[in-house]
Amino acid sequence: MNISNYYWYFQSAIPERICDMIVKYGKAEKEKQVTAITGGLGRDRDLTKNPLTKEELKDLKKKRDSNIIWMNDKWIYKEIQPYIHQANHNANWNFEWDFSESCQFTIYKKGQYYDWHCDSWDKPYNEEGPTKGKVRKLSVTVTLTDPKEYKGGELEFDFRNEDPDKKPNIRTCTEILPKGSLVVFPSFVWHRVKPVTKGERNSLVIWNLGYPFK
Repeated sequence: MNISNYYWYFQSAIPERICDMIVKYGKAEKEKQVTAITGGLGRDRDLTKNPLTKEELKDLKKKRDSNIIWMNDKWIYKEIQPYIHQANHNANWNFEWDFSESCQFTIYKKGQYYDWHCDSWDKPYNEEGPTKGKVRKLSVTVTLTDPKEYKGGELEFDFRNEDPDKKPNIRTCTEILPKGSLVVFPSFVWHRVKPVTKGERNSLVIWNLGYPFK
């Protein structure tokens, strides 16, 4: 798919008051905090009944090291979804989507990171419910922490999308450093979060679904 804009950002769009509410709410739910997984490990596998083995956890840490809490509160979607619609229009993607997955409140402490990946999968969701038959189309990341409170943790994009025949085309998304900023991008765009070297970086991620591209 050829696109002219790989991401669309809004600086300081979410009020600091709302950012602080999300962080406070997320950290108050400590009993719900879990190790973040990747590669669809929890997609077709009930991790409560069949948890990761020590070897799987070790392999996971090579790719991703962070902690997350899932949120499904309507007031959070109400704050963020209008920007997803606006970015979809402004960037001229015009992707058809109609459902947002659970919000992922993410905690990156010193040394934690998320290596190169994309959010979409080849196959649609298969379980019954509002996700059935749909794929991730638009991803959004919201910065919840003042940049003075941490170092590292930069969000980077690689616009070659892991194509070995192309030269790396990496860009650091400095536009979302201010607290309350957010970036929307097609879920098939490759990206990473570099290791945090000092302090703690908090963010909120939402994946937005629709039926597969035609």
